[in-house]
Amino acid sequence: MDGKGLTGLDERITGCRACPRLVAWREEVARTKRAAFADWTYWGRPVPGFGPPDARLLVVGLAPAAHGGNRTGRMFTGDRSGDVLFAALHAVGLASQPTSVSADDGLELYGVRVTAPVHCAPPGNKPTPQERDTCRPWLVQELRLLRPSLRSVVALGGFAWQSTLTALAEAGRPVPRPRPAFGHGARVPLDGLELFGCFHVSQRNTFTGLLTPRMLRDVLRTAADAAGLPTHPEPHPPGP
Repeated sequence: MDGKGLTGLDERITGCRACPRLVAWREEVARTKRAAFADWTYWGRPVPGFGPPDARLLVVGLAPAAHGGNRTGRMFTGDRSGDVLFAALHAVGLASQPTSVSADDGLELYGVRVTAPVHCAPPGNKPTPQERDTCRPWLVQELRLLRPSLRSVVALGGFAWQSTLTALAEAGRPVPRPRPAFGHGARVPLDGLELFGCFHVSQRNTFTGLLTPRMLRDVLRTAADAAGLPTHPEPHPPGP
Protein backbone atom coordinates (compact mmCIF):
# COMPACT_ATOMS: atom_id res chain seq x y z
CA MET A 1 0.00 0.00 0.00
CA ASP A 2 1.57 3.29 -1.10
CA GLY A 3 -0.26 5.53 1.35
CA LYS A 4 -1.68 7.92 -1.27
CA GLY A 5 -5.20 6.66 -0.65
CA LEU A 6 -4.97 7.22 3.09
CA THR A 7 -3.20 10.56 2.68
CA GLY A 8 -5.93 11.69 0.33
CA LEU A 9 -8.59 10.55 2.79
CA ASP A 10 -6.94 12.52 5.60
CA GLU A 11 -6.87 15.64 3.42
CA ARG A 12 -10.57 15.30 2.58
CA ILE A 13 -11.45 14.82 6.25
CA THR A 14 -9.79 18.12 7.21
CA GLY A 15 -12.08 20.01 4.82
CA CYS A 16 -15.37 18.49 6.00
CA ARG A 17 -18.15 20.88 7.09
CA ALA A 18 -21.05 18.41 7.17
CA CYS A 19 -22.21 18.99 10.78
CA PRO A 20 -23.19 22.64 11.47
CA ARG A 21 -23.11 22.30 15.28
CA LEU A 22 -19.62 20.79 15.26
CA VAL A 23 -18.29 23.31 12.74
CA ALA A 24 -19.58 26.20 14.85
CA TRP A 25 -18.17 24.74 18.08
CA ARG A 26 -14.70 23.82 16.84
CA GLU A 27 -14.29 27.25 15.21
CA GLU A 28 -15.57 29.12 18.27
CA VAL A 29 -13.10 27.23 20.49
CA ALA A 30 -10.31 28.05 18.05
CA ARG A 31 -11.19 31.75 18.25
CA THR A 32 -11.67 32.09 22.00
CA LYS A 33 -8.96 29.57 23.02
CA ARG A 34 -8.03 28.60 26.55
CA ALA A 35 -5.92 31.08 28.51
CA ALA A 36 -3.07 28.58 28.84
CA PHE A 37 -2.87 28.36 25.04
CA ALA A 38 -3.46 32.00 24.18
CA ASP A 39 -0.31 32.10 22.02
CA TRP A 40 -1.37 29.06 19.97
CA THR A 41 -2.95 29.20 16.54
CA TYR A 42 -5.61 26.54 16.94
CA TRP A 43 -6.17 23.97 14.20
CA GLY A 44 -9.97 24.39 14.44
CA ARG A 45 -10.80 21.82 11.72
CA PRO A 46 -11.63 18.11 11.59
CA VAL A 47 -8.70 16.05 12.88
CA PRO A 48 -7.58 13.12 10.68
CA GLY A 49 -6.11 9.86 11.88
CA PHE A 50 -2.42 9.60 12.67
CA GLY A 51 0.01 6.77 11.98
CA PRO A 52 1.59 4.77 9.16
CA PRO A 53 -0.52 3.74 6.13
CA ASP A 54 0.39 0.07 6.65
CA ALA A 55 -0.64 -0.04 10.32
CA ARG A 56 -1.38 -3.47 11.72
CA LEU A 57 -3.09 -2.07 14.83
CA LEU A 58 -5.76 0.65 14.90
CA VAL A 59 -6.68 2.48 18.13
CA VAL A 60 -10.13 4.06 17.96
CA GLY A 61 -11.13 6.81 20.40
CA LEU A 62 -14.24 9.00 20.55
CA ALA A 63 -13.53 12.47 19.13
CA PRO A 64 -10.83 15.15 19.35
CA ALA A 65 -10.66 17.23 22.53
CA ALA A 66 -11.54 20.92 22.22
CA HIS A 67 -8.13 22.06 23.48
CA GLY A 68 -6.24 18.90 22.46
CA GLY A 69 -6.63 17.65 18.91
CA ASN A 70 -8.74 20.65 17.94
CA ARG A 71 -5.80 22.82 18.98
CA THR A 72 -2.88 20.78 17.66
CA GLY A 73 -4.41 19.09 14.60
CA ARG A 74 -3.35 15.59 15.65
CA MET A 75 -5.41 12.89 17.33
CA PHE A 76 -4.90 12.55 21.10
CA THR A 77 -2.27 15.29 21.05
CA GLY A 78 -2.02 18.06 23.61
CA ASP A 79 -4.35 16.78 26.34
CA ARG A 80 -4.20 14.47 29.34
CA SER A 81 -5.96 11.60 27.60
CA GLY A 82 -3.26 11.65 24.96
CA ASP A 83 -0.57 11.80 27.64
CA VAL A 84 -1.88 8.52 29.05
CA LEU A 85 -2.29 6.81 25.67
CA PHE A 86 1.11 7.73 24.20
CA ALA A 87 2.94 6.97 27.43
CA ALA A 88 1.47 3.46 27.26
CA LEU A 89 2.24 3.05 23.55
CA HIS A 90 5.84 4.09 24.21
CA ALA A 91 6.16 1.76 27.20
CA VAL A 92 4.94 -1.15 25.09
CA GLY A 93 7.34 -0.25 22.26
CA LEU A 94 4.84 1.11 19.75
CA ALA A 95 5.78 4.82 19.87
CA SER A 96 9.09 6.65 19.55
CA GLN A 97 8.46 8.88 22.58
CA PRO A 98 6.09 8.96 25.56
CA THR A 99 4.56 12.36 24.88
CA SER A 100 2.57 13.98 22.07
CA VAL A 101 2.41 17.75 22.40
CA SER A 102 2.24 19.10 18.84
CA ALA A 103 2.00 17.88 15.27
CA ASP A 104 5.69 18.66 14.66
CA ASP A 105 7.18 17.10 17.82
CA GLY A 106 8.79 14.18 15.96
CA LEU A 107 6.52 11.44 17.34
CA GLU A 108 6.42 8.24 15.30
CA LEU A 109 4.09 5.29 15.79
CA TYR A 110 5.34 1.81 14.94
CA GLY A 111 2.71 -0.25 13.15
CA VAL A 112 -0.09 1.67 14.92
CA ARG A 113 -2.60 4.26 13.76
CA VAL A 114 -4.95 6.26 15.99
CA THR A 115 -8.32 7.57 14.81
CA ALA A 116 -11.85 8.33 15.97
CA PRO A 117 -15.44 7.81 14.77
CA VAL A 118 -16.04 11.58 15.02
CA HIS A 119 -13.34 13.89 13.64
CA CYS A 120 -14.52 17.23 15.10
CA ALA A 121 -14.40 18.26 18.75
CA PRO A 122 -17.99 18.08 20.08
CA PRO A 123 -19.45 20.24 22.87
CA GLY A 124 -19.17 18.39 26.16
CA ASN A 125 -17.29 15.59 24.40
CA LYS A 126 -20.70 14.26 23.32
CA PRO A 127 -21.45 14.01 19.60
CA THR A 128 -25.09 13.42 18.70
CA PRO A 129 -26.16 10.14 17.06
CA GLN A 130 -26.71 12.06 13.81
CA GLU A 131 -23.19 13.52 13.95
CA ARG A 132 -21.75 10.06 14.63
CA ASP A 133 -23.63 8.63 11.65
CA THR A 134 -22.68 11.51 9.37
CA CYS A 135 -18.99 11.00 10.20
CA ARG A 136 -19.06 7.21 9.87
CA PRO A 137 -18.17 7.03 6.14
CA TRP A 138 -14.71 8.41 6.96
CA LEU A 139 -14.03 5.51 9.36
CA VAL A 140 -15.46 3.02 6.86
CA GLN A 141 -13.09 4.31 4.17
CA GLU A 142 -10.18 4.26 6.60
CA LEU A 143 -10.87 0.62 7.47
CA ARG A 144 -11.08 -0.29 3.79
CA LEU A 145 -7.77 1.40 3.02
CA LEU A 146 -6.08 -0.31 5.99
CA ARG A 147 -7.51 -3.73 5.19
CA PRO A 148 -4.35 -5.16 3.55
CA SER A 149 -2.32 -4.71 6.75
CA LEU A 150 -4.79 -4.31 9.63
CA ARG A 151 -4.97 -7.23 12.08
CA SER A 152 -6.12 -5.69 15.41
CA VAL A 153 -8.38 -2.88 16.56
CA VAL A 154 -8.53 -1.46 20.09
CA ALA A 155 -11.78 0.37 20.82
CA LEU A 156 -11.42 2.88 23.67
CA GLY A 157 -14.84 2.88 25.32
CA GLY A 158 -18.34 1.79 24.42
CA PHE A 159 -18.91 4.58 21.88
CA ALA A 160 -15.81 3.53 19.93
CA TRP A 161 -16.76 -0.16 20.27
CA GLN A 162 -20.22 0.24 18.76
CA SER A 163 -19.03 2.69 16.11
CA THR A 164 -16.21 0.38 15.07
CA LEU A 165 -18.46 -2.67 14.78
CA THR A 166 -20.89 -0.74 12.58
CA ALA A 167 -18.07 0.64 10.43
CA LEU A 168 -16.43 -2.77 10.10
CA ALA A 169 -19.71 -4.23 8.86
CA GLU A 170 -20.10 -1.41 6.32
CA ALA A 171 -16.49 -1.95 5.26
CA GLY A 172 -17.33 -5.56 4.38
CA ARG A 173 -16.15 -7.41 7.48
CA PRO A 174 -18.45 -10.14 8.84
CA VAL A 175 -19.67 -8.99 12.27
CA PRO A 176 -21.52 -11.38 14.64
CA ARG A 177 -25.18 -10.84 15.47
CA PRO A 178 -26.17 -10.02 18.07
CA ARG A 179 -23.32 -7.55 18.31
CA PRO A 180 -20.72 -8.46 20.96
CA ALA A 181 -21.02 -6.39 24.14
CA PHE A 182 -18.31 -3.92 25.11
CA GLY A 183 -16.17 -4.62 28.13
CA HIS A 184 -12.65 -3.87 29.22
CA GLY A 185 -10.53 -6.78 28.03
CA ALA A 186 -13.20 -8.01 25.60
CA ARG A 187 -11.71 -9.82 22.61
CA VAL A 188 -13.72 -10.66 19.50
CA PRO A 189 -12.23 -12.57 16.57
CA LEU A 190 -13.53 -11.37 13.22
CA ASP A 191 -12.56 -12.36 9.68
CA GLY A 192 -8.78 -11.87 9.69
CA LEU A 193 -9.06 -9.29 12.44
CA GLU A 194 -9.43 -9.12 16.24
CA LEU A 195 -11.32 -6.42 18.10
CA PHE A 196 -10.28 -5.53 21.66
CA GLY A 197 -12.19 -3.47 24.21
CA CYS A 198 -10.51 -1.04 26.59
CA PHE A 199 -11.90 1.61 28.90
CA HIS A 200 -11.41 5.07 27.41
CA VAL A 201 -8.34 7.06 28.48
CA SER A 202 -10.53 9.91 29.74
CA GLN A 203 -9.53 11.82 32.85
CA ARG A 204 -12.62 10.50 34.61
CA ASN A 205 -11.47 6.92 34.06
CA THR A 206 -7.78 7.44 34.76
CA PHE A 207 -8.21 9.72 37.78
CA THR A 208 -10.64 7.29 39.46
CA GLY A 209 -8.48 4.25 38.70
CA LEU A 210 -11.13 2.60 36.53
CA LEU A 211 -8.35 2.46 33.94
CA THR A 212 -4.78 2.20 35.19
CA PRO A 213 -1.63 2.53 33.06
CA ARG A 214 -0.97 -1.17 33.59
CA MET A 215 -4.46 -2.11 32.37
CA LEU A 216 -3.98 -0.01 29.25
CA ARG A 217 -0.54 -1.45 28.55
CA ASP A 218 -1.88 -4.98 28.93
CA VAL A 219 -4.60 -4.41 26.30
CA LEU A 220 -2.22 -2.69 23.89
CA ARG A 221 0.38 -5.42 24.27
CA THR A 222 -2.18 -8.19 23.72
CA ALA A 223 -3.57 -6.44 20.64
CA ALA A 224 -0.08 -5.82 19.27
CA ASP A 225 0.84 -9.47 19.77
CA ALA A 226 -2.30 -10.50 17.89
CA ALA A 227 -1.29 -8.13 15.09
CA GLY A 228 2.22 -9.56 14.91
CA LEU A 229 3.91 -6.39 16.18
CA PRO A 230 6.99 -6.63 18.42
CA THR A 231 6.56 -5.18 21.90
CA HIS A 232 8.60 -4.51 25.01
CA PRO A 233 7.98 -6.92 27.88
CA GLU A 234 6.38 -5.57 31.06
CA PRO A 235 9.19 -4.86 33.53
CA HIS A 236 9.06 -6.85 36.75
CA PRO A 237 8.78 -4.74 39.90
CA PRO A 238 11.80 -4.88 42.18
CA GLY A 239 11.55 -7.21 45.12
CA PRO A 240 13.02 -10.24 46.84
